[in-house]
Amino acid sequence: MTLACLETRGRLTENAPLAPLVWFKAGGAARWLFEPADVNDLRDFLGPLAPEVPVMALGLGSNLIVRDGGVAGVVVRLGKPFAHVRAIDTATLECGGGASGVLVSSTARDHGIAGLEFLRSIPGTVGGFVRMNGGAYGREVKDVLVDCDVVTRSGDLVTVSAADLGFSYRHSGLTDGAIVVAARFRGVPGEATVIQAEMDRIAAAREASQPLRSKTGGSTFKNPAGHKAWELVDAAGCRGLTLGGAQVSEKHTNFLINTGAATGAQIEALGELVRDKVRAATGVDLEWEIRRVGMPGPHFPNKNSGEA
Repeated sequence: MTLACLETRGRLTENAPLAPLVWFKAGGAARWLFEPADVNDLRDFLGPLAPEVPVMALGLGSNLIVRDGGVAGVVVRLGKPFAHVRAIDTATLECGGGASGVLVSSTARDHGIAGLEFLRSIPGTVGGFVRMNGGAYGREVKDVLVDCDVVTRSGDLVTVSAADLGFSYRHSGLTDGAIVVAARFRGVPGEATVIQAEMDRIAAAREASQPLRSKTGGSTFKNPAGHKAWELVDAAGCRGLTLGGAQVSEKHTNFLINTGAATGAQIEALGELVRDKVRAATGVDLEWEIRRVGMPGPHFPNKNSGEA
């Protein structure tokens, strides 16, 4: 597959390393990395692209294991042109798909919009946490999303309401290759000082309980019904468990960390080892929350390596 002849206004890079772009700092390269100049550039790129070419969106790379064999097809990264946030009325923000949760919540505070503080704690971009119905501290994206603009795999631009996204726990009905380029979130009018106090509380709670200064990928497993994933991992004796350069965090056992030179294979295999131990100890089958993408490298050590 060669795309070098395509005319774009953005940046198209062949065999682009993805490790520097993801929180784990591990994994292989993208066959092609496309950073569009704007929505129309993205549409013009995807429209003529052969349907069999896989397309994947990349935000901050926080909830992602990239396998060492790299990612086939095209990885689309929404950069600064998509990182805008503005208030459109006294309770609603319009946000680009590349805007971070921190930027969204801070802009909401500046405009006296409450109810979006929890987005401060989601380590990703608007496009990512809409797709996965990101949530924290008792709230989810589905609680505040009005609608979103999506560029489909065929290059069409459509607006989809929150009610039509089929939201469930850490899941939406968005199809593969569809990219969220903008979204509207609605809160309620509030006082900036009160909003900031809640954001400070959330930030302090995260700092106290999560390994934020490590190379990590955020919450590894979904919370099963009636359980907390970290408690199950802890009960199975996995706190501090290591495999090569990968480790179960001592601080929060639902986080895996790269202690220095872990490969994508080691991180994923450690996750599968934890799942095995939890299943044996408790009978509960943990489900991955972190996405695992790409192709295994030549020495992948884990037999349970199905695509997320």
